[in-house]
Amino acid sequence: MKITIKIFLLFFQFLLGCNFFGTRPAEEPNTSGTAFQPATTIKQLIINFQNSLEDKNSVNYLKCLADSNFSDKSFQFIPSASAISQFPSLTDNWDLKHEETYFRNMMSKVPDNNLIRLNIFNDASIQFTDSLIYSASYTLTVPLTDATIPQDYQGDLKFTLIRDSFSSVWVIYNWQDFKNSDLPSWSDLKGRFY
Repeated sequence: MKITIKIFLLFFQFLLGCNFFGTRPAEEPNTSGTAFQPATTIKQLIINFQNSLEDKNSVNYLKCLADSNFSDKSFQFIPSASAISQFPSLTDNWDLKHEETYFRNMMSKVPDNNLIRLNIFNDASIQFTDSLIYSASYTLTVPLTDATIPQDYQGDLKFTLIRDSFSSVWVIYNWQDFKNSDLPSWSDLKGRFY
């Protein structure tokens, strides 16, 4: 019995000496990236979309797009007509998997310390009972490591938005891209990186 008590006391003294029950120093907060907020408004969806590009965050990028697991619609991308002739892979019923592949391939060619810049302007929207059409012009700058690939893109986009049935946030389920200048459009970027 005395041996058991001695072992217990030794063990207890060991625990106290190790500061086993003490608190550890606080960790610094993770300051990388921007916060992803639920897209309860169209404005928040667009902010999330822009931030996911700037942060090079594929998870947040894909959260902006319709997933058939959470809605009755599946994401689809309709490329600009001029890009289809140059990149035939764009006509392969572009869906969420295609989008993820393009995004990851593109991000692998953008240096960590460089930011992707998406500027959206001249935007307008039309509300329907179960969806919303959002149209805008855009400029996109992607600082790629390969100097042979253009870094500046410009065009018009038209998003058809719906509410995700799981969480009632806005998501993009149909994305149409239109070329509007001599610069390549977003479709050209996707075609290069698919």
